[in-house]
Amino acid sequence: MVYVKKEGILLESTKKEFESHAVLNPSIIQQGNTLHMFYRAVAPGNRSSVGYCKLDGPMKITERSDAPILWPEHDYEKQGIEDPRVVHMNGTYYMFYAAYDGKSARGAMATSKDLKKWNKQGIITPNISYDLAEDLFRQSRSKLKEKYFFFESYYKDIVGKDVMLWEKDIFMLPKKIKDKYALIHRVLPDIQVAYFRSFKDLDDKFWEEYLKNLSKYVVLESKYWFESRNIGGGCPMIETKEGWLMIYHAVQDTNHGKIYRAGAALLDKKDPTKVIGHLADPLFSPEEEWEIKGDVDNVVFPTGTAIFDDTLYIYYGAADKRIAVASLHIHELMDELLNRDRYTDIKTEIGFLAGKIFHDCRESPKTVEELSKNLKKPEEQIIMAVGWLLKEGKIGYFNSEHGIRLRTEE
Repeated sequence: MVYVKKEGILLESTKKEFESHAVLNPSIIQQGNTLHMFYRAVAPGNRSSVGYCKLDGPMKITERSDAPILWPEHDYEKQGIEDPRVVHMNGTYYMFYAAYDGKSARGAMATSKDLKKWNKQGIITPNISYDLAEDLFRQSRSKLKEKYFFFESYYKDIVGKDVMLWEKDIFMLPKKIKDKYALIHRVLPDIQVAYFRSFKDLDDKFWEEYLKNLSKYVVLESKYWFESRNIGGGCPMIETKEGWLMIYHAVQDTNHGKIYRAGAALLDKKDPTKVIGHLADPLFSPEEEWEIKGDVDNVVFPTGTAIFDDTLYIYYGAADKRIAVASLHIHELMDELLNRDRYTDIKTEIGFLAGKIFHDCRESPKTVEELSKNLKKPEEQIIMAVGWLLKEGKIGYFNSEHGIRLRTEE
C-alpha cells in the first residue's frame, strides 16, 4: 500500500468575477523549483475560463493572475473552457482543454512558446454525433463492450440526438512514438490513444476510421471495484525508466451517488496500450470535508503533478470547488506498480534512514512529523527506522506537552 499524505487546500475562489464561484482541476508545468499552474476558473452561471498562478516550490504561491489567460471566444466553447492540461514538446507548449458549448464537450487545443500568449487551434477531437458514433461502433472490426453503447444511449436520449461525442481529459505524451504524436483521450467508458503525424490529419475521415477500430487503441479500461462506472485521463503522463506513469481518475457508481477517486497505472513506453501495472485499490479517495462537500460531492480529480527530490506532488480538484495537493514517495509507488518487494533490502534502506534520523535528533528532539518533513520520507518509513534505532538502543522516548518526541541516547 502506498502512503499518501494530504497536504491540504492550495487555492480557493476569490471575489474576482471570473473565479468567484470555484477553482479546480489544475495543470502544472515545472521549471526547476518554479511551477506554472493553469486551472479551471468558474464564474457564476457555470461559465469557465483558465486562470494562472506561479509557485515557488510545491506549495508557495508567489503570483496569481487578476484575469483569465484563456476565455470563451467561439461558439464551440461559449459555455466554457474547462480542465486545461499543458504539455511541453520541442519548444512548444500545448494546452488541451474541454470546449463546452452548453450541450457538447469536445477537445480543443491552444499553443504557446512562452506560457503567456496562447493561440487557439480549434477542436481536435471527433466532430461526430453520438448517433453516428453508434453506427461506427457497430462496424468495429473487434467487438466493443456493451458499456460503450450504454453511454452512447445516455447522451443521445438524455442530452439530445444531435449531441456530439463527448471528449474530455485529453492531453498528449511529451514524446512521439514511432515518429507520431500520441494523443490520450477518453471515449466513455475507457481511456484511449490516437496516433497521427500532424494535427491537420485530425479530420472527420480520420476519426471515423479510428472509431471503427476503437478497441485497438484502449490504453486503460475499468477493472477494479472503484472504477465501476468509468475511468478518465488525469495528469499528463510522467516518463520513468520503467514506463509511462499515469495518475488518472476513476468513478464508482453507488446507491448514494458517484464517487471520484485517484488511481495509478504504468504503461509501456513504446506501446502505451500495454499495461505493466495497475493498482487494484485507489491511490487516494475523498476523505476530508473539503473533498466530500462542494459543487459536486465526493470528488478528488487529479490533473497535475510535480516532482521535488523523491516526492511526487499531485494537484487535484476537490469536490469541484477548490484545488488541493497530495504527496507520496514516487519510488514507493513505482515499487507497488511493478509488484516489487520494497523490503528486499530493508536492512540497508532502513538502516541508512535510521542513521539520518540519529544525526537529525542529536541537537534537539524531533517528532515523527518533523522528521518526515525534514528527511522527505513517509511517516511509515520514519517509524520503521525509529523502531530499528530503539532495538539497537540508540534512542528513547519522553513525554512533553507537545506529545511523544524522540531523543538520542548519548
